[in-house]
Amino acid sequence: MKWGAVADAVMEAGGKVIGVIPEKLKNVKIAHQQLSELHVVNTMHERKALMVEYADGFIALPGGSGALEEWFEVFTWAQLGYHNKPCALLNINNYYTSILSLFDHMIEQGFIKSAYKDLIVMDNNSKELVKKLKEYKSTYIHKWQ
Repeated sequence: MKWGAVADAVMEAGGKVIGVIPEKLKNVKIAHQQLSELHVVNTMHERKALMVEYADGFIALPGGSGALEEWFEVFTWAQLGYHNKPCALLNINNYYTSILSLFDHMIEQGFIKSAYKDLIVMDNNSKELVKKLKEYKSTYIHKWQ
């Protein structure tokens, strides 16, 4: 997949794309230059905070450790009630199936409630995933009860 392909497709379809990138990464020329808006921040922490502010929800596409780290952070924030936005995984070619197995293991070991796994919105089809996101109803699970 070409870097920036999702942003390009959204803009070609008439959508708006807001980018948020730390100065350090912009300086190595990986910033997409044709976005609707591009915000340059100092740190990754600032980046994530601004992305959460702008986002209606979060979808992790298949990716590396950075994608997982960012998704798990917003998912944890949802668990703690810091936001009520959906957190989704696009499970192309079963890429994230092992994540669900990990959640089953954490539940089995008593580290998380099974209701947390139910917060994960997942599908292997992008159109179905978007449909699920539109139908999402937020649920807050009290962590300590």
